[in-house]
Amino acid sequence: MSGILDSQANLTDSERMAYLDELGWQWTLTTAVARFENLRTRDSLAALEDGGLEDDDENDAPDAGITPLSRTEALELLALGEIIARKAAYGRQLSVRSARAAGASWAQIGQALGTTRQSAWESHTRWLDSQSQPSS
Repeated sequence: MSGILDSQANLTDSERMAYLDELGWQWTLTTAVARFENLRTRDSLAALEDGGLEDDDENDAPDAGITPLSRTEALELLALGEIIARKAAYGRQLSVRSARAAGASWAQIGQALGTTRQSAWESHTRWLDSQSQPSS
């Protein structure tokens, strides 16, 4: 994905959304999370190294020479975060469908999601409606 994001600056909003959707198909949730964690960790360690450590104990210092993320990598990190959120939301809705098919009530689903039965039902219904609408 690196290098590709820089070329997206001149796209329209709908082209950007289509591009992100297409990009989502290139990553599994596992591979997207692994790459996200790699970039996020490196970004955090580079920030620590940049700001210095208050403790003078050399054993606590992060590895020397950690390079900050490039613009392309920072954009990749953002895109991966969005891809992960979308995949998790889609998986959640599929799980709701499976729970309903297995006989779970909306009250039980709401409890499992940490919300009310009404909220769980409305959220799932909105998702179903959005899936049936043709994309523009």
